[in-house]
Amino acid sequence: MSIDKSLRRKNTLERSRNVLTRGERIAKLQADDRFPDGRSPYGLPKVRVAKVVVKKAKKKEAAAEEGAEGAAAAAPAAGGKK
Repeated sequence: MSIDKSLRRKNTLERSRNVLTRGERIAKLQADDRFPDGRSPYGLPKVRVAKVVVKKAKKKEAAAEEGAEGAAAAAPAAGGKK
């Protein structure tokens, strides 16, 4: 049975995985200088996978910042007219 399109996640390819391929593990070990040249690709040590969490800005805060910038720009203009 398949899942309905409305219930399917949009970013299925962008989610973090908890298992890396052997090539990804070797690349991460090489970046950390833990994989010397000539070493066997079998029996690799464990590699921690860090989950990246991106917090979205709240709409209220963004609106408040835009309102404050607009009010600050309008205040000098109003003071100059008097």
